[in-house]
Amino acid sequence: MFEILLPFVAACTLIALAPGPSTVLIIRNSLRSRRLGMLTVLGNETGVFLWGVVAACGLTAVLAASEVAYDVMRYTGAAVLLVFGVQALRAARRGGDADDLGGEEAQSGATVASGWRAYRTGVFVNLANPKAGIFAMSFLPQFVPSGAPQFPAMLALAAFQAVFETGFYGMYVWGVGRLRKVLSRAGVRRRLEQVSGGVLLALGIRLALDG
Repeated sequence: MFEILLPFVAACTLIALAPGPSTVLIIRNSLRSRRLGMLTVLGNETGVFLWGVVAACGLTAVLAASEVAYDVMRYTGAAVLLVFGVQALRAARRGGDADDLGGEEAQSGATVASGWRAYRTGVFVNLANPKAGIFAMSFLPQFVPSGAPQFPAMLALAAFQAVFETGFYGMYVWGVGRLRKVLSRAGVRRRLEQVSGGVLLALGIRLALDG
């Protein structure tokens, strides 16, 4: 098992470096607080692990084989990204102030609710992407040691990937926190909301059109 860890870590690093909707949401929520940023990371990595479990069970093959199943997941994922993109653009229109997440954070007694929403956002964005499931099905088996039982090995790899990416994206959260005084200025915040909203809308449209 140890002989495959180095190439697996290298592959996980390249995956984490690839920009995507999860990265946008992690950075966006980190602007509100490190707590919300880390909860978004944990939600995203819950999705990564769950896709690993599904792939280990062989169920992601359904997405690869069934056009209907894939399209249902694809349109659902596109809708999720479009909703979050619209929320970001609405926040930018309000002058870069907090959106629904931030608004809840500011309200008395709503800290738990806003944290749960950040976590749930991370889970939804990851699980709503059928490409993530198909990728897990094709990626994880390549690192299963020869002769090892595939199901427990893939579960272990999925868990390792989730833990590794938690630490990796945690550095994003820490970095945004260090720059928060600059990034939280109204003009900068408004521009970041516009950019993140536009990126999420573009990714949602791309996912919807990508057959």
